[in-house]
Amino acid sequence: MEVVYSHCCGLDVHKQSVVACLMTPAGRETRTFGTITAELLVLADWLQATGCTHVAMESTGVYWKPIYNLLETTGLQLLVVNAEAIKKVPGRKTDVKDAEWIADLSRHGLLRGSFIPARPQRELRELVRYRRAMIQERAREINRIQKVLEGANIKLGDVTSVINKSGRAMVTALINGETDPTAIADLARGRLRSKRTALQGAVHGLVGPHQRMLLALQLEHLATLETTIERLTEEVGRRMQADEPALCVADTIPGVGRRIAEDVLAEIGTDMGRFPDAGHLAAWAGVCPGLEESAGKRQSGKARKGNRYVRTALVEAAQAAARTKNTYLSALFHRLAARRGKKRAALAVAHAILVSLYHMLKTGTVYEDLGPTHFDRLHQSAIARRAVKRLEALGYRVSVEKAPA
Repeated sequence: MEVVYSHCCGLDVHKQSVVACLMTPAGRETRTFGTITAELLVLADWLQATGCTHVAMESTGVYWKPIYNLLETTGLQLLVVNAEAIKKVPGRKTDVKDAEWIADLSRHGLLRGSFIPARPQRELRELVRYRRAMIQERAREINRIQKVLEGANIKLGDVTSVINKSGRAMVTALINGETDPTAIADLARGRLRSKRTALQGAVHGLVGPHQRMLLALQLEHLATLETTIERLTEEVGRRMQADEPALCVADTIPGVGRRIAEDVLAEIGTDMGRFPDAGHLAAWAGVCPGLEESAGKRQSGKARKGNRYVRTALVEAAQAAARTKNTYLSALFHRLAARRGKKRAALAVAHAILVSLYHMLKTGTVYEDLGPTHFDRLHQSAIARRAVKRLEALGYRVSVEKAPA
Protein backbone atom coordinates (compact mmCIF):
# COMPACT_ATOMS: atom_id res chain seq x y z
CA MET A 1 0.00 0.00 0.00
CA GLU A 2 1.04 3.57 -0.59
CA VAL A 3 2.61 5.38 2.34
CA VAL A 4 0.69 8.63 2.84
CA TYR A 5 2.47 9.96 5.94
CA SER A 6 6.15 9.19 6.31
CA HIS A 7 6.48 10.21 9.98
CA CYS A 8 3.57 9.09 12.14
CA CYS A 9 2.93 7.62 15.55
CA GLY A 10 0.29 5.33 17.02
CA LEU A 11 -0.64 5.57 20.71
CA ASP A 12 -2.18 2.74 22.72
CA VAL A 13 -3.69 4.66 25.64
CA HIS A 14 -4.33 3.22 29.09
CA LYS A 15 -5.07 4.68 32.51
CA GLN A 16 -1.48 4.60 33.76
CA SER A 17 0.59 4.10 30.61
CA VAL A 18 0.82 5.08 26.96
CA VAL A 19 2.60 2.86 24.44
CA ALA A 20 3.86 4.89 21.46
CA CYS A 21 5.01 3.35 18.18
CA LEU A 22 6.80 5.81 15.89
CA MET A 23 7.16 4.91 12.19
CA THR A 24 9.63 6.76 9.95
CA PRO A 25 11.50 5.87 6.77
CA ALA A 26 14.37 4.78 9.04
CA GLY A 27 12.23 2.18 10.78
CA ARG A 28 10.01 1.92 13.80
CA GLU A 29 10.63 2.71 17.46
CA THR A 30 8.42 1.84 20.42
CA ARG A 31 8.45 3.51 23.82
CA THR A 32 6.24 3.45 26.91
CA PHE A 33 5.36 6.57 28.89
CA GLY A 34 3.38 7.28 32.03
CA THR A 35 0.22 9.38 32.03
CA ILE A 36 1.27 12.07 34.51
CA THR A 37 1.88 15.49 33.00
CA ALA A 38 5.68 15.30 33.22
CA GLU A 39 5.73 11.98 31.31
CA LEU A 40 3.34 13.29 28.67
CA LEU A 41 5.56 16.34 28.12
CA VAL A 42 8.50 13.96 27.52
CA LEU A 43 6.31 12.16 24.95
CA ALA A 44 5.53 15.46 23.21
CA ASP A 45 9.22 16.46 23.12
CA TRP A 46 10.18 13.05 21.71
CA LEU A 47 7.58 13.26 18.93
CA GLN A 48 8.69 16.75 17.95
CA ALA A 49 12.39 15.83 18.03
CA THR A 50 11.84 12.89 15.67
CA GLY A 51 9.93 14.97 13.11
CA CYS A 52 6.59 13.22 13.68
CA THR A 53 3.70 14.94 11.89
CA HIS A 54 0.65 12.74 12.60
CA VAL A 55 -0.44 11.05 15.83
CA ALA A 56 -3.37 8.62 16.08
CA MET A 57 -4.97 7.17 19.21
CA GLU A 58 -8.11 5.32 20.24
CA SER A 59 -10.93 7.14 22.00
CA THR A 60 -10.40 5.09 25.16
CA GLY A 61 -12.86 6.31 27.81
CA VAL A 62 -11.61 9.67 29.09
CA TYR A 63 -7.94 8.65 29.12
CA TRP A 64 -7.23 10.19 25.71
CA LYS A 65 -8.23 13.67 26.89
CA PRO A 66 -5.09 14.66 28.89
CA ILE A 67 -2.89 13.44 26.03
CA TYR A 68 -4.91 15.37 23.47
CA ASN A 69 -4.87 18.51 25.62
CA LEU A 70 -1.06 18.54 25.75
CA LEU A 71 -0.35 17.47 22.17
CA GLU A 72 -2.83 19.83 20.48
CA THR A 73 -0.54 22.79 21.31
CA THR A 74 2.49 21.22 19.58
CA GLY A 75 1.27 21.60 16.00
CA LEU A 76 0.97 17.83 15.45
CA GLN A 77 -1.98 16.50 13.43
CA LEU A 78 -4.01 14.51 15.96
CA LEU A 79 -6.56 11.80 15.21
CA VAL A 80 -8.83 10.38 17.88
CA VAL A 81 -10.33 7.32 16.23
CA ASN A 82 -13.33 5.19 17.12
CA ALA A 83 -12.08 1.85 18.43
CA GLU A 84 -14.55 0.06 16.15
CA ALA A 85 -12.66 1.42 13.13
CA ILE A 86 -9.26 0.00 14.16
CA LYS A 87 -10.02 -3.40 15.57
CA LYS A 88 -6.90 -5.50 15.91
CA VAL A 89 -6.35 -8.22 13.32
CA PRO A 90 -6.51 -11.78 14.73
CA GLY A 91 -3.36 -12.91 16.50
CA ARG A 92 -1.50 -12.31 19.70
CA LYS A 93 -2.58 -9.04 21.27
CA THR A 94 -0.19 -6.85 23.24
CA ASP A 95 0.02 -3.13 23.91
CA VAL A 96 3.03 -2.86 21.61
CA LYS A 97 1.26 -4.65 18.77
CA ASP A 98 -1.79 -2.41 19.24
CA ALA A 99 0.38 0.71 18.99
CA GLU A 100 2.13 -0.69 15.88
CA TRP A 101 -1.22 -1.50 14.27
CA ILE A 102 -2.55 2.00 14.89
CA ALA A 103 0.66 3.55 13.54
CA ASP A 104 0.57 1.31 10.46
CA LEU A 105 -3.04 2.24 9.67
CA SER A 106 -2.25 5.92 10.17
CA ARG A 107 0.84 5.68 7.96
CA HIS A 108 -1.25 4.49 5.01
CA GLY A 109 -4.04 7.02 5.56
CA LEU A 110 -6.63 4.44 6.57
CA LEU A 111 -7.86 6.20 9.72
CA ARG A 112 -10.57 8.81 9.98
CA GLY A 113 -10.51 11.00 13.05
CA SER A 114 -13.52 11.67 15.25
CA PHE A 115 -14.96 15.15 15.62
CA ILE A 116 -13.01 16.83 18.43
CA PRO A 117 -14.05 20.48 18.98
CA ALA A 118 -11.77 23.28 20.12
CA ARG A 119 -10.92 23.65 23.81
CA PRO A 120 -13.60 26.32 24.60
CA GLN A 121 -16.33 24.07 23.26
CA ARG A 122 -14.91 21.05 25.09
CA GLU A 123 -15.07 23.02 28.34
CA LEU A 124 -18.64 24.08 27.53
CA ARG A 125 -19.54 20.45 26.92
CA GLU A 126 -18.32 19.46 30.36
CA LEU A 127 -20.45 22.15 31.99
CA VAL A 128 -23.57 21.27 30.01
CA ARG A 129 -23.17 17.53 30.59
CA TYR A 130 -22.68 18.04 34.32
CA ARG A 131 -25.78 20.24 34.42
CA ARG A 132 -27.82 17.50 32.76
CA ALA A 133 -26.48 15.00 35.31
CA MET A 134 -27.54 17.31 38.13
CA ILE A 135 -31.01 17.76 36.61
CA GLN A 136 -31.39 13.99 36.41
CA GLU A 137 -30.21 13.63 40.01
CA ARG A 138 -32.75 16.28 41.03
CA ALA A 139 -35.53 14.22 39.43
CA ARG A 140 -34.32 11.12 41.29
CA GLU A 141 -34.28 13.01 44.61
CA ILE A 142 -37.85 14.19 44.02
CA ASN A 143 -38.87 10.57 43.46
CA ARG A 144 -37.18 9.61 46.73
CA ILE A 145 -39.17 12.28 48.59
CA GLN A 146 -42.36 10.98 47.01
CA LYS A 147 -41.43 7.44 48.03
CA VAL A 148 -40.90 8.42 51.69
CA LEU A 149 -44.23 10.29 51.74
CA GLU A 150 -46.04 7.28 50.30
CA GLY A 151 -44.50 5.13 53.03
CA ALA A 152 -45.96 7.53 55.60
CA ASN A 153 -49.47 7.37 54.05
CA ILE A 154 -49.10 10.95 52.78
CA LYS A 155 -50.76 11.31 49.35
CA LEU A 156 -49.67 14.89 48.72
CA GLY A 157 -48.38 14.02 45.25
CA ASP A 158 -51.89 13.05 44.17
CA VAL A 159 -53.13 16.62 44.70
CA THR A 160 -50.12 18.84 43.94
CA SER A 161 -46.41 18.72 43.32
CA VAL A 162 -44.29 18.07 46.39
CA ILE A 163 -41.63 20.56 45.27
CA ASN A 164 -43.62 23.70 44.50
CA LYS A 165 -43.88 26.39 47.18
CA SER A 166 -47.03 24.98 48.70
CA GLY A 167 -45.79 21.40 48.60
CA ARG A 168 -42.47 22.27 50.21
CA ALA A 169 -44.18 24.26 52.93
CA MET A 170 -46.40 21.29 53.76
CA VAL A 171 -43.49 18.82 53.74
CA THR A 172 -41.53 21.17 55.99
CA ALA A 173 -44.49 21.28 58.38
CA LEU A 174 -44.54 17.48 58.47
CA ILE A 175 -40.80 17.48 59.21
CA ASN A 176 -41.36 19.91 62.09
CA GLY A 177 -43.87 17.54 63.66
CA GLU A 178 -47.16 19.15 62.59
CA THR A 179 -49.96 16.57 62.60
CA ASP A 180 -53.10 18.68 62.16
CA PRO A 181 -54.31 18.16 58.53
CA THR A 182 -56.24 21.44 58.57
CA ALA A 183 -53.21 23.46 59.63
CA ILE A 184 -51.06 21.78 57.00
CA ALA A 185 -53.66 22.30 54.24
CA ASP A 186 -53.89 26.01 55.15
CA LEU A 187 -50.28 26.38 53.93
CA ALA A 188 -51.54 26.10 50.32
CA ARG A 189 -51.06 29.17 48.16
CA GLY A 190 -52.81 30.66 45.16
CA ARG A 191 -55.30 28.51 43.28
CA LEU A 192 -54.31 25.47 45.32
CA ARG A 193 -56.31 26.88 48.25
CA SER A 194 -59.48 25.78 46.46
CA LYS A 195 -58.32 22.18 47.02
CA ARG A 196 -57.88 22.44 50.78
CA THR A 197 -60.47 19.73 51.42
CA ALA A 198 -58.58 17.27 49.22
CA LEU A 199 -55.29 18.36 50.80
CA GLN A 200 -56.59 17.63 54.30
CA GLY A 201 -57.22 14.04 53.33
CA ALA A 202 -53.94 13.75 51.46
CA VAL A 203 -51.72 14.93 54.32
CA HIS A 204 -53.42 12.77 56.97
CA GLY A 205 -50.90 10.02 57.66
CA LEU A 206 -48.40 8.54 60.08
CA VAL A 207 -44.98 10.16 59.75
CA GLY A 208 -42.35 8.46 61.90
CA PRO A 209 -39.16 10.05 63.30
CA HIS A 210 -36.91 8.33 60.75
CA GLN A 211 -39.16 9.57 57.92
CA ARG A 212 -38.93 13.14 59.20
CA MET A 213 -35.14 12.79 59.24
CA LEU A 214 -35.10 11.41 55.69
CA LEU A 215 -37.38 14.16 54.38
CA ALA A 216 -35.22 16.86 55.99
CA LEU A 217 -32.06 15.45 54.43
CA GLN A 218 -33.75 15.06 51.05
CA LEU A 219 -35.06 18.62 51.01
CA GLU A 220 -31.60 19.86 51.93
CA HIS A 221 -30.03 17.82 49.14
CA LEU A 222 -32.68 19.06 46.70
CA ALA A 223 -31.91 22.69 47.58
CA THR A 224 -28.18 22.05 47.03
CA LEU A 225 -28.85 20.49 43.64
CA GLU A 226 -31.02 23.42 42.57
CA THR A 227 -28.32 25.89 43.59
CA THR A 228 -25.75 23.90 41.59
CA ILE A 229 -28.02 23.85 38.53
CA GLU A 230 -28.53 27.63 38.76
CA ARG A 231 -24.77 28.26 38.96
CA LEU A 232 -24.10 25.98 36.00
CA THR A 233 -26.87 27.65 33.97
CA GLU A 234 -25.38 31.07 34.63
CA GLU A 235 -21.92 29.92 33.56
CA VAL A 236 -23.26 28.22 30.43
CA GLY A 237 -25.20 31.37 29.52
CA ARG A 238 -22.08 33.50 29.98
CA ARG A 239 -19.98 31.24 27.77
CA MET A 240 -22.66 31.07 25.05
CA GLN A 241 -23.27 34.79 24.71
CA ALA A 242 -21.59 34.76 21.29
CA ASP A 243 -23.99 31.99 20.20
CA GLU A 244 -27.11 33.91 21.20
CA PRO A 245 -28.39 34.25 17.57
CA ALA A 246 -28.06 30.50 17.05
CA LEU A 247 -29.83 29.81 20.36
CA CYS A 248 -32.70 32.09 19.38
CA VAL A 249 -33.01 30.33 16.02
CA ALA A 250 -33.04 26.88 17.64
CA ASP A 251 -35.60 28.04 20.20
CA THR A 252 -38.15 28.63 17.42
CA ILE A 253 -38.44 24.90 16.67
CA PRO A 254 -41.47 23.35 18.44
CA GLY A 255 -40.37 21.34 21.46
CA VAL A 256 -36.92 22.94 21.64
CA GLY A 257 -36.54 25.23 24.64
CA ARG A 258 -33.58 27.26 25.80
CA ARG A 259 -31.95 24.46 27.78
CA ILE A 260 -32.34 21.89 25.00
CA ALA A 261 -30.86 24.38 22.52
CA GLU A 262 -27.86 24.91 24.82
CA ASP A 263 -27.38 21.16 25.23
CA VAL A 264 -27.44 20.50 21.48
CA LEU A 265 -25.32 23.47 20.38
CA ALA A 266 -22.72 22.75 23.06
CA GLU A 267 -22.25 19.32 21.46
CA ILE A 268 -22.46 20.10 17.73
CA GLY A 269 -21.30 23.73 17.72
CA THR A 270 -22.65 26.40 15.41
CA ASP A 271 -20.32 25.81 12.43
CA MET A 272 -22.08 23.24 10.26
CA GLY A 273 -19.20 23.23 7.77
CA ARG A 274 -17.56 20.43 9.76
CA PHE A 275 -20.37 18.06 8.68
CA PRO A 276 -20.66 17.30 4.93
CA ASP A 277 -24.46 17.27 5.06
CA ALA A 278 -27.40 16.82 7.40
CA GLY A 279 -27.27 13.04 7.00
CA HIS A 280 -23.72 12.89 8.37
CA LEU A 281 -24.75 14.98 11.38
CA ALA A 282 -27.77 12.76 12.05
CA ALA A 283 -25.61 9.63 11.83
CA TRP A 284 -23.03 11.16 14.16
CA ALA A 285 -25.76 11.99 16.68
CA GLY A 286 -27.34 8.54 16.37
CA VAL A 287 -30.84 9.71 15.39
CA CYS A 288 -31.15 8.00 12.02
CA PRO A 289 -31.88 4.37 11.10
CA GLY A 290 -28.93 2.01 10.91
CA LEU A 291 -27.99 0.23 7.69
CA GLU A 292 -27.00 -3.43 7.70
CA GLU A 293 -27.51 -5.20 4.39
CA SER A 294 -26.30 -8.54 3.05
CA ALA A 295 -27.20 -10.35 -0.19
CA GLY A 296 -29.63 -7.57 -1.03
CA LYS A 297 -31.60 -8.09 2.19
CA ARG A 298 -31.99 -5.53 4.94
CA GLN A 299 -30.82 -7.21 8.14
CA SER A 300 -31.36 -4.51 10.75
CA GLY A 301 -32.47 -0.91 10.97
CA LYS A 302 -31.40 -0.36 14.56
CA ALA A 303 -29.97 3.11 15.07
CA ARG A 304 -26.31 3.41 15.98
CA LYS A 305 -25.29 4.72 19.40
CA GLY A 306 -23.91 8.06 18.26
CA ASN A 307 -23.56 10.98 20.66
CA ARG A 308 -25.83 10.04 23.56
CA TYR A 309 -26.00 13.59 24.89
CA VAL A 310 -27.34 15.01 21.62
CA ARG A 311 -29.65 12.05 21.16
CA THR A 312 -31.10 12.34 24.68
CA ALA A 313 -31.73 16.06 24.30
CA LEU A 314 -33.33 15.67 20.86
CA VAL A 315 -35.62 12.83 21.95
CA GLU A 316 -36.70 14.96 24.91
CA ALA A 317 -37.47 17.79 22.49
CA ALA A 318 -39.33 15.37 20.19
CA GLN A 319 -41.58 14.20 23.02
CA ALA A 320 -42.36 17.82 23.84
CA ALA A 321 -43.04 18.57 20.16
CA ALA A 322 -45.47 15.64 20.01
CA ARG A 323 -47.64 17.41 22.61
CA THR A 324 -47.86 20.65 20.64
CA LYS A 325 -51.01 21.56 18.72
CA ASN A 326 -51.32 22.05 14.97
CA THR A 327 -47.63 21.59 14.09
CA TYR A 328 -45.83 19.52 11.49
CA LEU A 329 -43.71 17.72 14.10
CA SER A 330 -46.79 16.71 16.08
CA ALA A 331 -48.44 15.36 12.94
CA LEU A 332 -45.25 13.45 12.05
CA PHE A 333 -45.12 11.88 15.51
CA HIS A 334 -48.75 10.70 15.57
CA ARG A 335 -48.56 9.49 11.97
CA LEU A 336 -45.57 7.25 12.77
CA ALA A 337 -46.61 6.27 16.30
CA ALA A 338 -49.75 4.60 14.97
CA ARG A 339 -47.68 2.27 12.76
CA ARG A 340 -44.22 2.02 14.34
CA GLY A 341 -44.73 2.82 18.01
CA LYS A 342 -43.99 5.88 20.11
CA LYS A 343 -40.27 5.26 20.60
CA ARG A 344 -39.52 5.01 16.88
CA ALA A 345 -41.77 7.98 16.22
CA ALA A 346 -39.89 10.07 18.82
CA LEU A 347 -36.56 9.18 17.20
CA ALA A 348 -37.92 10.14 13.76
CA VAL A 349 -39.09 13.51 15.10
CA ALA A 350 -35.68 13.99 16.76
CA HIS A 351 -34.09 13.37 13.34
CA ALA A 352 -36.40 15.96 11.75
CA ILE A 353 -35.52 18.52 14.43
CA LEU A 354 -31.77 18.00 13.94
CA VAL A 355 -32.01 18.20 10.13
CA SER A 356 -34.02 21.42 10.42
CA LEU A 357 -31.49 22.88 12.85
CA TYR A 358 -28.62 21.93 10.53
CA HIS A 359 -30.10 23.82 7.57
CA MET A 360 -31.13 26.78 9.73
CA LEU A 361 -27.60 27.18 11.09
CA LYS A 362 -25.94 26.61 7.74
CA THR A 363 -28.10 28.91 5.63
CA GLY A 364 -29.18 31.44 8.26
CA THR A 365 -32.88 30.79 7.64
CA VAL A 366 -35.64 30.69 10.25
CA TYR A 367 -37.96 27.82 11.08
CA GLU A 368 -41.12 27.64 8.98
CA ASP A 369 -43.66 25.08 10.12
CA LEU A 370 -45.18 22.98 7.33
CA GLY A 371 -48.44 22.66 9.27
CA PRO A 372 -50.42 19.66 10.55
CA THR A 373 -51.97 18.93 7.13
CA HIS A 374 -48.66 18.64 5.27
CA PHE A 375 -48.91 14.86 4.77
CA ASP A 376 -52.56 15.12 3.75
CA ARG A 377 -51.64 17.60 1.03
CA LEU A 378 -48.88 15.30 -0.22
CA HIS A 379 -51.16 12.25 -0.55
CA GLN A 380 -54.58 13.71 -1.29
CA SER A 381 -55.65 11.12 -3.87
CA ALA A 382 -54.51 8.15 -1.77
CA ILE A 383 -56.35 9.45 1.29
CA ALA A 384 -59.51 9.98 -0.79
CA ARG A 385 -59.31 6.44 -2.19
CA ARG A 386 -58.92 4.91 1.28
CA ALA A 387 -61.87 6.93 2.62
CA VAL A 388 -64.10 5.88 -0.29
CA LYS A 389 -63.07 2.25 0.10
CA ARG A 390 -63.94 2.22 3.80
CA LEU A 391 -67.35 3.81 3.18
CA GLU A 392 -68.14 1.33 0.38
CA ALA A 393 -67.17 -1.53 2.71
CA LEU A 394 -69.85 -0.24 5.11
CA GLY A 395 -72.49 -0.44 2.35
CA TYR A 396 -72.54 3.15 1.11
CA ARG A 397 -72.46 4.29 -2.50
CA VAL A 398 -69.93 7.10 -2.75
CA SER A 399 -69.17 9.56 -5.48
CA VAL A 400 -66.31 12.03 -5.04
CA GLU A 401 -66.16 15.39 -6.74
CA LYS A 402 -63.39 17.91 -6.20
CA ALA A 403 -64.65 21.22 -4.83
CA PRO A 404 -63.85 24.39 -6.78
CA ALA A 405 -60.88 26.36 -5.51
